[in-house]
Amino acid sequence: MNRIDIEIKLSRDRAWLLETLGAMSPAELYAPRTRSEHDPAKWWSYADHFIHTTLIERNWNDMVRRHLRGEAALPRRLREDGTPQSREEVMAGIHAWTEAWADEHRGKPFAELARIGLAVRAETLALLAELTEEQLQEKIPGAPWADGTIGGILAANADHGRMHFRWAREGSADAQ
Repeated sequence: MNRIDIEIKLSRDRAWLLETLGAMSPAELYAPRTRSEHDPAKWWSYADHFIHTTLIERNWNDMVRRHLRGEAALPRRLREDGTPQSREEVMAGIHAWTEAWADEHRGKPFAELARIGLAVRAETLALLAELTEEQLQEKIPGAPWADGTIGGILAANADHGRMHFRWAREGSADAQ
């Protein structure tokens, strides 16, 4: 993707998500929708899914910057004995990390969640403005998101927000 397509996608999807969530009543926005993947006793709301995408976007920005500095973009996840973690162990750690972030922000007014997201989106757009077209096409080794390119990963933030909205919308009626 080129920078114009990326910026358009990020802007359109963010505006759509803010308009859609902003039109919800607090009862709808904060109602339990999906079980936590870390703690099945907890439920995530639309608001929790929204703030989760902010954490991931911030993390992806950091990953891109590490790659551009010539550092390993993705962390090697190792057990205490130095052997690689299994996919299940990696995902358990990621779920714990995202749950802690959700807990930190759970119950905050939507305007505050949007403010936090706006600060991260501003970082994303600033990063996009700094990159050359060639850098946007660089692949980040081991990155499983989009097509693995920097541009594709930045654009995937839009898809991530819509995906989490869909998951929350399709959430279990048992949560209600």
